[in-house]
Amino acid sequence: MTEAEIRTHIFRGLELIAPEADFDELPSGENLREELDIDSYDFLSFLIWLNEDLGVEIPEIDYEKLITLENLVAYLSQRLN
Repeated sequence: MTEAEIRTHIFRGLELIAPEADFDELPSGENLREELDIDSYDFLSFLIWLNEDLGVEIPEIDYEKLITLENLVAYLSQRLN
């Protein structure tokens, strides 16, 4: 799966918890939760959705690594390829 396809999946999931967000303007190196003003429960729901959508197990210990869009794309890219 390409990074562009991974981003599409990420944005589809984020749209469920932050439908008003403009993903074209989302900085890839900034904290996702802060940029989208989402709480930890919503972010956890998003990670669970990614697991179900992509079939990628994301252990709880890795949650702290998934701060930015850039981190998330790189993490999923390694797991999917």
